[in-house]
Amino acid sequence: MEPAIVLLGPPGSGKGTQAARLRDRDGFATLSTGDLLRAAGAADERGGLVPDHVVVGIVRDALERLDGRPVLFDGFPRTVAQADALEGMLAERGREVTRAVYLHVPDAEVAERISHRGQGRADDAPETVAERLRVYHAATEPLIAHYRDRGLLRRVDGSRDADAVAGEVRAAIA
Repeated sequence: MEPAIVLLGPPGSGKGTQAARLRDRDGFATLSTGDLLRAAGAADERGGLVPDHVVVGIVRDALERLDGRPVLFDGFPRTVAQADALEGMLAERGREVTRAVYLHVPDAEVAERISHRGQGRADDAPETVAERLRVYHAATEPLIAHYRDRGLLRRVDGSRDADAVAGEVRAAIA
């Protein structure tokens, strides 16, 4: 069975950077819900969560195009309900989540990183970052326990340099 990896962490924790490395080095298909939602014009630029049915539909459509390749989910699921939906979508394809990697980065560092990434995205404004972190702690952090209880969670110190994090992420999914 091909791997299906979930990358968890607050906004600005390096999920996109690590997903790109795994895509380029190991051939993972990456599904970034942020990218998918922005492309569909469905992103919430105020830092809130997009309704589950919208996100799940977009991910379901993206999964249909993967042809059974190893996949890495960047930014999905964001709630336990979305995790349950992902489990069902993967089961329909004879697959399952094989690992969840949690990139732990303290809030102060997240805010600093986002303020310096210079992408100019609307969701990178300081007040939006604060809202994104609030939403993350309320809605997404419960996924840590969800995957830990299933024996799938590996915690990585995401505050180190990208190369060190990449090495630990690769070890976590091996």
